[in-house]
Amino acid sequence: MQVTRHDSLKSNTALAESAVHGLEIVMFDCVLLIYFLPVAAIFGGYLWRRGRSQRSSVHALLEARKSGLTEPASLHPLIDPNLCTGCGACVAACPEQPEHQVLGLIGLKARLVSPSDCIGHGACRTACPVGAITLVFGTARRGVDIPNLKPTFETNVPGIFIAGELGGMGLIRNAIEQGRQALESVCRLLKHGRGSGLDVVIVGAGPAGFSAALAAQERGLRFVVLEQDTLGGSIAHFPRGKLVMTQAADLPLVGRVKFRETSKEQLLQFWRDVERRAGLRINYGEGLEEVERDSSTDEFIVRSTRREYRARALLLAIGRRGTPRKLGVPGEELDKVTYRLSESREYRGKRVLIVGGGDTALEAAASIAAEEDSSVTMSYRSDSFSRAKQQNRNRVETLQAAGHIKVLFESNVQRITERAVQLMQKSRTIELANDAVIICAGGLLPTAFLRKLGIEVETKYGQA
Repeated sequence: MQVTRHDSLKSNTALAESAVHGLEIVMFDCVLLIYFLPVAAIFGGYLWRRGRSQRSSVHALLEARKSGLTEPASLHPLIDPNLCTGCGACVAACPEQPEHQVLGLIGLKARLVSPSDCIGHGACRTACPVGAITLVFGTARRGVDIPNLKPTFETNVPGIFIAGELGGMGLIRNAIEQGRQALESVCRLLKHGRGSGLDVVIVGAGPAGFSAALAAQERGLRFVVLEQDTLGGSIAHFPRGKLVMTQAADLPLVGRVKFRETSKEQLLQFWRDVERRAGLRINYGEGLEEVERDSSTDEFIVRSTRREYRARALLLAIGRRGTPRKLGVPGEELDKVTYRLSESREYRGKRVLIVGGGDTALEAAASIAAEEDSSVTMSYRSDSFSRAKQQNRNRVETLQAAGHIKVLFESNVQRITERAVQLMQKSRTIELANDAVIICAGGLLPTAFLRKLGIEVETKYGQA
């Protein structure tokens, strides 16, 4: 009987130990679930976001290829896939996101998915933790002419400096900073001798030229600013209401200027206010024609469309658009013909022909079509707007379907008269009543002019 109770006690103890062990297993499983489920949820969410990001990046890349917008216009990132870890730091750092999806992740690697939207911020290179990004000009297929500049922005011709877009920098902040730094280099040059004429002639009143002019005023230099058009350079000819992406910049005589998103009208008004308050004088409507050097005085003789100047230094901030490309047809010299859209409201109630098929042409057409009683016709030599961004093509297609824009593909202007235009479309002559013509055929880069001055220009094919 004693043995039976002992056996029973052993059996109960074993059962208790088994129950405790089972409870420990259950508790351990519960602990695993408590920790594993959030981790699994976080990881699942990460994979979902990663997949969505990749789908978005692939879509942006395919849209760019479909539109033929595969070539960056300025400085842009070249990503080494062997070094890239796919961390996405460059994507997050790009100031153009999310308005423009410039960079994306495809196959766990960073890619330039919308090349034409890249304007050379360079924030991606700074953000990359493994040094996989190099900033370059041009691509293997399309070279970009870039003047050779020293770190001081001086060319190989002593005394001639270049700042802003002409040097490859399309970003407003960079252009402002370059204009200021180039002027500082001019001041260092002047320490070695100042001539009897001006200290410097500044050509161009875009972001770089305007910044340099303010710096020259701040330093008390003898200078003149030549601008063949209007304040703001190419920015002044963006369509009305177009957003201009900028970042904080140091403007001479003003200080730190903080802009994130502002329209071209707001930015230009700000610059006009600065121009007025600073008492800055800019010679509008005066273009540069010829430059030569007086070896006896080491000064430049600068001839403009109005007069002649002598200066110790020359700062070129003329942008890359250069001289507008003309059609070379009879009547192109008429006053009603222009090469840029400034204010769409000027065309209210008018019959307008827009020549070209790039983004500038499409944006101008859509802007004028929104004006009361306007009539817009587009003439383009190709059979589609393949070079324009998808959003601009969609906008024009919508306006075309609504009858607000008429598009004549595979057509060329033959003659312009005071009240009409004559076009040829597939061997068929078309004559349209017309009040204004806007030619958006691009510009002739000032490469030949630079080389005439003796400035070395290198064609970059995906090179730093």
